[in-house]
Amino acid sequence: MADETIGIVGAGIVGLATGREIALRRPGTRVVVLEKEQRIAVHQTGHNSGVVHAGIYYAPGSLKADLCVRGVSMLREYCQERALPYEETGKLVVAVREDELDRMENLYRRARNNHVPDLRRVSEEEIKEIEPHATGIAALHSPRTAITDYPAIAREFAKDIEASGGEVRLGFPVTSITDVPGGIEVTSGRPQGSRDEDRGRVRVDRLILCSGLHSDSVARLAQDSREPRIVPFRGEYLLLKRQSRDLVRGLIYPVPDPRYPFLGVHFTPRIDGSVEVGPNAVLALAKEGYRLGSVSPRDLAGLAGYPGTWRMAARHWRTGIKEYRGSLSRAAFMKDAQLYVPGIGVPDVVRGGAGVRAQALDRDGTLVDDFRIHRLGRITAVRNAPSPAATASMAIAEHIVDAVLDDASAP
Repeated sequence: MADETIGIVGAGIVGLATGREIALRRPGTRVVVLEKEQRIAVHQTGHNSGVVHAGIYYAPGSLKADLCVRGVSMLREYCQERALPYEETGKLVVAVREDELDRMENLYRRARNNHVPDLRRVSEEEIKEIEPHATGIAALHSPRTAITDYPAIAREFAKDIEASGGEVRLGFPVTSITDVPGGIEVTSGRPQGSRDEDRGRVRVDRLILCSGLHSDSVARLAQDSREPRIVPFRGEYLLLKRQSRDLVRGLIYPVPDPRYPFLGVHFTPRIDGSVEVGPNAVLALAKEGYRLGSVSPRDLAGLAGYPGTWRMAARHWRTGIKEYRGSLSRAAFMKDAQLYVPGIGVPDVVRGGAGVRAQALDRDGTLVDDFRIHRLGRITAVRNAPSPAATASMAIAEHIVDAVLDDASAP
């Protein structure tokens, strides 16, 4: 594999972590990361809440569970080495109703199987000791859950790639992927005859697709299967006003509904000192639809033409209506949040930002829960890598590169 050129499509945190891992494991291999935007970490990485998940939620034995737990330790060590922010704020997962206690106990057993460090059950009185303004009848406390700055980590990964002799090429929207003798040609949509035409073609020996919101369409350029499709869900946040930030010390989460891969409205302190409330989860009408009014006719047609979208809608329409109500009404949004911190209401918040989650959806309408990675000869396609992908990014990179190295060494 030495002296090869490995291409990576996508300069989010997973793509950059993978490029860095290749550079470390195979000195002499040239890494070229291709990114359509003019800067790195623009989409999911740049709109991430900054939480470093401890591994509480994920099915034991799944890629999410294994790679999240491995990724936490790697990320913590990397942040310490590079003097990047990493703060163990701790997390409470709070039950507010009796019917949530069985789910919370199942969550506890799952987390213990995943070797989440120092996790413990806490009583109603102990909740108050950890979060004086929170309320609930019982909770799980994960003191090692942390927050960080994922865009800063991504920038550091990019520096590592470039220091090894690799390249992060910006402004390179991939429009075709073609097998050629002995390799793969990746082409960008620059017009023929333009002075940038030569820079619009890259020849690589192997290619790894880490395209996030566009992972389905980019994978199709490589002749991968049409499923799963990416369905974009916009997560909208409110921000606590400065005078209310002291009401929240650490992360405060609800007990999640196991039917959905979303964690519900929660309170999230950020590295910059702000505190977010959210997110909700509403179907976005554009893959990069960060605003309520954002509509992409092409993306909308793709959603409407996919049977999985309609099957998902038939299954979850009541939840969808509830989420949209919270999107349109700050009072409705805060109604859920106040179950956990009653002293924070509509007067204490302002509109914050939003992110879009690249959620893979199977044809039968099932929301894909685990990470999903396809192998296509010399091409590896990451088809589903939502949260906790940022937490697990360095471990995902190990997993991908292990597979690529095994393939490269095969006779």
